[in-house]
Amino acid sequence: MDFSWDDLRLFLDVARLGGLSAATKTTGLSAATLGRRVTALEHQFGEALFVRSQTGYALTPAGEELLLRAEEVEAAMLSLRRWKDGSIGERVVRVSAGPWTSAFIARHIGQVWTAADRFGVELVTASHKVDIGRRHADIGIRNQRPTEQWLAGRLVGKVAYGLYARPELVSGVAAGYFVGVAGDSGQTHSARWLHARHGDRIATRGNDAMSVLELVAAGAGISVFPCFVGDADPRLSRMAGTIPELETEQWLVCHHEERHTPAVRAVTERIAALMREQGALFRGESVAG
Repeated sequence: MDFSWDDLRLFLDVARLGGLSAATKTTGLSAATLGRRVTALEHQFGEALFVRSQTGYALTPAGEELLLRAEEVEAAMLSLRRWKDGSIGERVVRVSAGPWTSAFIARHIGQVWTAADRFGVELVTASHKVDIGRRHADIGIRNQRPTEQWLAGRLVGKVAYGLYARPELVSGVAAGYFVGVAGDSGQTHSARWLHARHGDRIATRGNDAMSVLELVAAGAGISVFPCFVGDADPRLSRMAGTIPELETEQWLVCHHEERHTPAVRAVTERIAALMREQGALFRGESVAG
């Protein structure tokens, strides 16, 4: 079956905004026209893409799958437009990593991308492994060697972990309480380690990396962080040495077919150089300046 890019673009607006009314502002079409176009797309697709209700449009499983595919088409169309207009360049390099590593790359973006580059960079932050094989990212920063035969991996270092708290004995720190991780973020190996050993002393929790960091910095308790996070934050102090059982490797992962393209190769080499330069910090051997 053939899909029109115009129809997919309308689908994306309705899916992201959750209904027809909001999408009228971005598409310039009436709600009635949008409704007819969405219904026609569903007939062409052969399945319902939305569950309609008085509160809006929610995606069905088929709609969720189409959203992923349509976003890939959107990225390709944006790349073509940029190439034609002579703007940023012929492509955007997507780098997937966990919250801490994404934040680290963001702080050092000048060593990964500059305005002179003929490409853009997008950070794809996720606690789960992003599928590079399906081109949801171009480069992945992972804690283990890739096992998929279509992926190439390069070991760039190791990451140490430690227990951290606010230096002053205040609030939860004085009581010996811990700050835990809730929700999907609680499935990381460090979060599971903390819950297994100190679960009975967890008094506060955050469901994302940054809220846990802020809780610890405010004195709510003790928690475990990668050393490149804890040692680099002047509000925190490491309570002891590193935790050997939590140490992980750091791998740069690319698709075999993409790793030699100029933009992907450039970003990969720059990230590898940055990780080597900051290797002591990642291993818990030095404190960032």
